[in-house]
Amino acid sequence: MSNRRSYGFSTGDKKNRLEEWEKHHKQYKKNRIRKNKKGNPSSEKWWIILLLIPIKLIIYILKVFWALILLIKEKNPKISKKNKGLFKKRVLYLLLFMFVVGFLFLTILVAWTSKDLPDPDKLTDRKVSQSTKIYDRTGEHILYEVFADEKRTLVELDDIPKDLINGVIATEDTKFYEHKGVRPLSILRAVVYGIFSNKRIGGTSTLTQQLVKNAILTNERKVTRKIKEIILSIRLEQKYSKDQILKIFFNEIPYGSTNYGVESAAQSYFGKSVSDLTLDESAVLAGLPKAPSIYLSDTEKMKNRRDFVLERMYEEGYITREEADDAQAKEINIKQNFQNIHAPHFVLYVKKQLVEMFGEQAVDTGGLKVITTLDWDKQLFAEEAIEENLKNLEDANANNTSLVAMDPKSGQVLAMVGSKDFFDDEISGQFNVATLGKRQPGSSFKPIIYTAAFEKGYTPETVLFDVKTNFAVSGKDYTPLNYDLQERGPVTMKQALQGSLNIPAVKTLYLVGAEKGVEFAEKMGYSTLSQGNFGLSLVLGGGEVTLLEHTSAYGVFANKGIKNETVSILKVQDPQEDILYEWKEKRGEKVLDENIANTINGVLSDDEARSYAFGAGGILTLGDRPVAAKTGTTNGYVDAWTVGYTPSLVAGVWAGNTDNSPMKRGFGGSRVASPIWNSFMKKALANTEIEQFTKPEPEDIEKPILKGSQNGGVTLKIDKVTGKIATSSTPEKYITERTYIPAHSILHYVKKDDPRGDPPKNPTDDPQYIVWEDAIKDWIRRKEEENPDWKISFEEPPTEYDDEHSLELIPSLEIVYPGEGAILKSRQIDTDIRVSAPRGITKVSYKIDSRYISVEKKHPFNLNYYAEWLENGSHVLTISAEDDLGNLVEKQVSFVLLAEEEPPRIDWVGGEEKIKQSDFPRTFMLKHFKLDKIDELKIYQKKDNEKILLETITDFSNLFNNQIIFKWNETPAKGDYSLIAETKTSSATKKILVE
Repeated sequence: MSNRRSYGFSTGDKKNRLEEWEKHHKQYKKNRIRKNKKGNPSSEKWWIILLLIPIKLIIYILKVFWALILLIKEKNPKISKKNKGLFKKRVLYLLLFMFVVGFLFLTILVAWTSKDLPDPDKLTDRKVSQSTKIYDRTGEHILYEVFADEKRTLVELDDIPKDLINGVIATEDTKFYEHKGVRPLSILRAVVYGIFSNKRIGGTSTLTQQLVKNAILTNERKVTRKIKEIILSIRLEQKYSKDQILKIFFNEIPYGSTNYGVESAAQSYFGKSVSDLTLDESAVLAGLPKAPSIYLSDTEKMKNRRDFVLERMYEEGYITREEADDAQAKEINIKQNFQNIHAPHFVLYVKKQLVEMFGEQAVDTGGLKVITTLDWDKQLFAEEAIEENLKNLEDANANNTSLVAMDPKSGQVLAMVGSKDFFDDEISGQFNVATLGKRQPGSSFKPIIYTAAFEKGYTPETVLFDVKTNFAVSGKDYTPLNYDLQERGPVTMKQALQGSLNIPAVKTLYLVGAEKGVEFAEKMGYSTLSQGNFGLSLVLGGGEVTLLEHTSAYGVFANKGIKNETVSILKVQDPQEDILYEWKEKRGEKVLDENIANTINGVLSDDEARSYAFGAGGILTLGDRPVAAKTGTTNGYVDAWTVGYTPSLVAGVWAGNTDNSPMKRGFGGSRVASPIWNSFMKKALANTEIEQFTKPEPEDIEKPILKGSQNGGVTLKIDKVTGKIATSSTPEKYITERTYIPAHSILHYVKKDDPRGDPPKNPTDDPQYIVWEDAIKDWIRRKEEENPDWKISFEEPPTEYDDEHSLELIPSLEIVYPGEGAILKSRQIDTDIRVSAPRGITKVSYKIDSRYISVEKKHPFNLNYYAEWLENGSHVLTISAEDDLGNLVEKQVSFVLLAEEEPPRIDWVGGEEKIKQSDFPRTFMLKHFKLDKIDELKIYQKKDNEKILLETITDFSNLFNNQIIFKWNETPAKGDYSLIAETKTSSATKKILVE
């Protein structure tokens, strides 16, 4: 059944428009017959039309020369009349000579190019096609063969919907029924633009020319081919009617892959005959031939192209505004069938580039041999890593994931998985998330901004305050919070980045500058951020990036600041094995100082720096192999990311849902994307040499705020006696390290755009200064309200250096018990010490090995401590006594512990909780002691003396922050519950009130 639609050139109801269209079409045919009866002068004088092009071009040159004559005349008023006349004659003779020579040249050129023109009578006779084959980097594994068998089904013009015809005419050639095959003025306009502006303009080819280019000639960009195209277009218009040309056009034009003609395209992409296409489907096919490979691989570009066609149809009066809007609102459901394809997303990514290099026809039928950069083994590792973690994705309510791996030293793509399953239509599996999916990167974008800060002069040890801050000086509030809703006070940039803290990250971007942050990101290779106005949210992943560009940017870090172009094709050969293209290694662009790159590598590879937040030895580590990595999670758990690298391999993973719906709460980058990344990296790097990151060169930094310590303070070597900065003459036994907490925000100490320069004379000039200062004061106030005993000492670090020592102020310390080498048979450790000082003792600190265990502030300052965690064996007890000025004495004593082993146990994190039914499913955490000794953990719920087993846990490998995870899935009835966790040796109970 035909679904033809007819629209005329005026408004009104559909019936009137149909009648007007038929009337217009009949009048065109009458005019055509009348011309043919008169001998059709256009067919006899076709060369006149062709000559319009060089004639108009020569006229344009004459005008330029005449303007030059007038200019010379105006600038030389003293030239005599006789000389002026002689000058004009010579110029006119010269122009006449150029005209004759140009005319003869063009005539000869036209005759020469016409000698081997194909016969338009044999328009549908196509040359023998050959399959294009795409291989991996070794040339041994064939990834895909673009089969030469062309799918073609001829269809009559009457069976093609008027929507499709009108869409093509409105978009490609609105003067189709008026011209004779070419539009000379359009061609001349293109030539002039090309000569005087170095620009290429589109829209100069008629439908007839497009038919000739696609059905008879090749896509090569040569002047001779263009002349052939013009001649054949004119001859085609002489031989066929407009309707015949349209019929041939719709049956000959390639629509992507091996589909030639609209019927083949309609059947292949929509599963229906062309006569049954709807308006929106007709618009898709009308716009597709311009760049089939691009549109078929990029849904967003295809939608934009379809909407453009519909807009043009509305502007030309073929459809109403309402019809255009309704069609533009519909989803595009294109179906493509692929057989015997490996690494499909990578193959189509390569095919798109091949089309841009050689044209659709050459790729589809030219018999090319393409050697790509794909590493077959690493591709298999990537697919295996995803397959192994499908259950984890399912638990997270995530239906899709993508992985890209690259060689940072060359920019070559080694592996690419664009979606979890290329053939799964439910997740739009054929959409390549890696290259086309624009997603917010969350915290995985933070290293880009911190690196920009390091380039500006800040350091990983720069101290920032992680306290709740409203960054909006005026206007709408902007108060970002950390992922765990906690505040940590003063922290270093290194600690803030590795702990993925949001508040210091926003402060870092402010120090860099929002616009400068975008500029720096673009320098690193991002192309999706220039159109947005993200403000300070950019550092938290407020912009959108593609996985390929995100991974490539991390590759710049791995490659010591050198950015390479992304490469996927190594060599292309024709059927005769002549090389059409071959990649040559180039020197990359240095976009980052090597020492800055080494600095960020040192930060991102420091597992200890993130251990305070995520525990040590986690999913972002690869055993003894140094690796730099960062995770990211967007608001609402929509996107999960992990990107990490060694000096020779960088890989990025995204996970989430195709439709941008959120995953389950709590499933972020470290739980969803990191396991895939970790699995791939372990396999890809197995049996390869372990590489070390180059350490950054040390810098001499004077400002204390720029050289803080891991606890957020400024650490200096101090003379314990005088309190001044220690010097080389200070006795070693009196030197200690002391940390000072800055009394102000960093804006008090540095100018944000010149952190290494002189301090600001008036810090309040910075619009954020008061805001940051007030936020620190508010944090202190809230901490003191929560805990009256909490105190923090803000003091400026000393600026004077040691010059004398007051030995009489040093405290004295005698350790009576335990004696040196004592054997302790109990874990209860008690001490007996004697301490005194001229100014009195303020506190005595105790440490076993490297672990602080107690600070005693009351006489007699003895230790009473139960060391359940301490292993049997030899240990060192360190005791230090200090007065109110910090004068300190320290002594150590060794002892041996021979006590009974403490049994393993578990305990719930947090006390009693009130939980709403709507909060279920709910996740709870358990702390553990000697987890390796626990074989089985059972979780029960107890209500009204009824005890029900909820879960038995035997696999303790899936820990979060080194804690056991229990998920209460079923929503219980309201009431009081006890959650009971039991092992063979211990039991723990947690009270729950369900409301």
